[in-house]
Amino acid sequence: MKKLDVLAAALVIVGALNWGLAGVFHLDLVAAVFGMRFGETSALSSLVYGLVGLSGLYQALTWKSIQRRRYPIRGNRIAGKSEGQKMIHSLTVLLAGGVALAMVSQASAADVVDTAVAGRFNTLVAAVKAARLVDVLKGPGPFTVFAPTDEAFAKLPPGTLENLLKPENKEQLQKILTYHVVAGQVMAKDVVKLDSAKTVEGGSLTIHATKGGVMVNNAHVIKTDIAASNGVIHVIDTVLLPE
Repeated sequence: MKKLDVLAAALVIVGALNWGLAGVFHLDLVAAVFGMRFGETSALSSLVYGLVGLSGLYQALTWKSIQRRRYPIRGNRIAGKSEGQKMIHSLTVLLAGGVALAMVSQASAADVVDTAVAGRFNTLVAAVKAARLVDVLKGPGPFTVFAPTDEAFAKLPPGTLENLLKPENKEQLQKILTYHVVAGQVMAKDVVKLDSAKTVEGGSLTIHATKGGVMVNNAHVIKTDIAASNGVIHVIDTVLLPE
């Protein structure tokens, strides 16, 4: 078997394994290797996803020639392999290719809400649901979301979060959450060029870029460019409160 066939088969196996883990456990091995959250991408991780997808296509498109090299034709029959075995092998290759391509599409298919769910932004997701903003943030967008971590919400004064999650405080919660959302897709390379950004809530965020990183109001940006199908998420370490 050619070295290219071996490499392509290995990448397909990696892709199938990663896709399975992502689907069942929300564990993305490729993202983890590069120190990122589930659903987050970078140039390197995108290259890996792309190679897996191309490997799946290569396996699916060249399986006949691979068969001929491994099992030479003798008469009307492939030597050393029954018709049933050939069919099983062919289906396996095609299935692996499909799984690999599904993994590639999955990397960019989730909207900002589903990406937040997969990224373990548990408190933020609970707040979005309580504020009845799920349908809004699942819309076409695009949106730029400055997403506080669970630890950021934990820094709020005792009882604040519990009080905000009460149905009678839905409007106040909506005001706070939409203050974390900017219309349009603003990537990190664009954020650092801004001094301020108008939010969906109507107020403005103050943006300050330093050698130590980027601050949005009093929050540090700790992760950037988590891609979603309808926007992008930047992770912050403090909850932003409108004036």
